[in-house]
Amino acid sequence: MFSQIPQPLEYAEALLAHFSRLSQSTDSSTLLSQSAQAMAQLTGCQLSQLYLLDASRERLELKAQWLEGTLHPALGSGRSADHCQEPLLQYAISQNRVVDLSNLDSRLHNIDFLPRAGDPWRSLLAVPMRDSRQTVAGVLMLASCTHMPLQGYAPSLGALGSAALMQMSLLERRPQQGKPLGRCVSAGTLIGSSPVMRKTYQLINRVVHSPYTVLLLGETGTGKEVVARAIHDSGPRRAQPFIVQNCAAFPEDLLESELFGYRKGAFTGADRDRKGLFDAAHGGTLLLDEIGDMPLALQAKLLRVLQEGEIRPLGCNESHTIDVRIIAATHCDLKQRVSQGRFREDLYYRLAQFPVVLPALRERGRDIYDLATHFAAQTCAFLQRRPVVLADSAMAQLACYAFPGNVRELKGLVERAVLLCDGHELLAEHFALPSELNDESGRLNFRKRMDAMERGLLLDCLRRNAGNQTLAAQELGLARRTLLYRLGRLNINSDEIRAYAS
Repeated sequence: MFSQIPQPLEYAEALLAHFSRLSQSTDSSTLLSQSAQAMAQLTGCQLSQLYLLDASRERLELKAQWLEGTLHPALGSGRSADHCQEPLLQYAISQNRVVDLSNLDSRLHNIDFLPRAGDPWRSLLAVPMRDSRQTVAGVLMLASCTHMPLQGYAPSLGALGSAALMQMSLLERRPQQGKPLGRCVSAGTLIGSSPVMRKTYQLINRVVHSPYTVLLLGETGTGKEVVARAIHDSGPRRAQPFIVQNCAAFPEDLLESELFGYRKGAFTGADRDRKGLFDAAHGGTLLLDEIGDMPLALQAKLLRVLQEGEIRPLGCNESHTIDVRIIAATHCDLKQRVSQGRFREDLYYRLAQFPVVLPALRERGRDIYDLATHFAAQTCAFLQRRPVVLADSAMAQLACYAFPGNVRELKGLVERAVLLCDGHELLAEHFALPSELNDESGRLNFRKRMDAMERGLLLDCLRRNAGNQTLAAQELGLARRTLLYRLGRLNINSDEIRAYAS
């Protein structure tokens, strides 16, 4: 990398010092200015500029400029901020190639974007800047008033630019006071676009960027941990730890030490200090799964953590503050447990600050198809086999099943079906569904099975016809009036039709 650079050892030491300096930058503006300064000092050029593409990737903006030992405003000359039409810069971006002109001639090259200097510009180097995905995100540009070879600096300056982009990305992820982050939870984050899920997304997005405690409720297997992670990843704490603890997995004493930690000598076997999960999740999110199974004595300590933001490890005489967002999840009816004396009433009202009820899979309509397709693709990728598709017979069978285990059960069924499938299509026989379904077991009787099957067929037909009811009726061989009657009887509303048609 340094073979074409004079005094390569000294250059490498100076480059390392600049890398270290950039890693300590605390804001993007300072970071870009320091990058421009570093390029000029490393190469001895009179001019260094740093250009970045905007979010649309259609405008190239000058972000920092170092000219003859002084940092200049990015738009000091009053020109337009868009430099995408400058041929030299456009070539470096579009071709992802270094532009090296050791004998720069203003009569041959358009260099109007360069500021005027006392002497004409004689050498120029433009280096594409690549982000973590190896996508060109900008250009580093150097110019000198003397003829000098600059090609040898391109690899190291490209690495310096990439490091600056990564540091800028980390800075942008940090939560900023008074500046809301724009991410949200949607069908692009979680799988499912049914009306009930869209309502769930709207509810979740009300609390994503706030510090309030969230209580996730729903049947077993509805994806409470997945939703909790989506809340964390979409919020201002996403660069910090996300830790999950199942409150039913440990007895009371072990769970307390797991959450709060302990000091050496706190109990037999405590031969060293150990940090608890509250401390490990500092700055991030802690999901307390199956909160309804937490012992009563430990519930009192959790209440103090929620109210005061303080914890005291076992064997320690002093408390210390923590900054942790708590998300609790349970499939239990906490109100019933409160009435039974098995759950503290004050803790319940503190946790239920913002409850979110996740819908059961049987209420999500066509989401079953989307989830099954996703799990099938995921399993095929894991097994390194060619992709498979779901046959209509398999989807009809899944559509009329109640899924008492919800999404978790569907995932297991699809994984097993992929293992059993030798071809490219998942058939009904690949899915091991119970043959006897009845109301007493919480599943569907014959009438409900037929309604569910008819519902799935009607919605699939509407999807194929982009929601056009006339075309769907013709395909099904029904009068349009008959189709409308069946849609009403099965409680298929216009919102659901639009969701399936999209």
